[in-house]
Amino acid sequence: MTTPIIAHPPETLEGWYALHQIFRFPKTKPDSRRLAQLIAKATASLAAPRPAKMKSAKKNSASAGWTCFVRLIGSISDLMVIHFRESLDAIAQAQELVAKSELVKAGEIVYSFLSVTEAGLYHITAELARAAEARGGKVGDAEYARTLAGRATAERESEHVRRRLYPQLPPDMPYVCFYPMSKRRDAAQNWYTLTLEERSRLMQAHGLTGRRYAGKIQQVITGAIGLDAWEWGVTLFAQDPIEFKKLVTDMRFDEVSAKYAEFGDFYVGRIIQT
Repeated sequence: MTTPIIAHPPETLEGWYALHQIFRFPKTKPDSRRLAQLIAKATASLAAPRPAKMKSAKKNSASAGWTCFVRLIGSISDLMVIHFRESLDAIAQAQELVAKSELVKAGEIVYSFLSVTEAGLYHITAELARAAEARGGKVGDAEYARTLAGRATAERESEHVRRRLYPQLPPDMPYVCFYPMSKRRDAAQNWYTLTLEERSRLMQAHGLTGRRYAGKIQQVITGAIGLDAWEWGVTLFAQDPIEFKKLVTDMRFDEVSAKYAEFGDFYVGRIIQT
């Protein structure tokens, strides 16, 4: 009987940094025309050429990223601004430009969430951990690191993973849903004490649920451990907003969500075209 693989984190691949900013207009809420004007000015500022010192040397990103503005519906807040950029410094510049815009003069930022696009390599990490145990080695040794580097490079170059790390704004999905989440660490239900094998099994089943919504929802997962109080961010785009309810309902019945998921506030709205 083999010894269970001890708990350790899965390897991950990272891409663009992300910043979600939530605005509220506490005094006078701008009408659609005025809001479009404010956003147009902010967009022009964000689209301006960046100083050379801010340009990233990364070659894996498809472009420098993008920003979109979402009018929130059913929330006590009014506007969500989502930025994707190729570096933390580029996110900082976008944040600074927004802070200097008339949007901030008209309203206030009541919440923000910093994260980075992430692809978790649960299956590969579990496979390599089993192989290390079988040969009498351990996770992180030279052979493990060498094999992992090759597998990670192949994953990063695949079209599927590139879409996850460098997501493009879908042109035909104007509705947006964003929420932060974490994995539970209760004494009786602690995600971080499960073996990697068990976490890999649970996440694989969870992923199969999401795949049933391919073509209906575009999902962007961002990791925030070490960057925010919540551990992940989930940003969904859809043509029909009812799909948000259907997807989240289905996923809550997955074992991984039912036992280990904790959710923050949900922000739902429609992208404002400028």
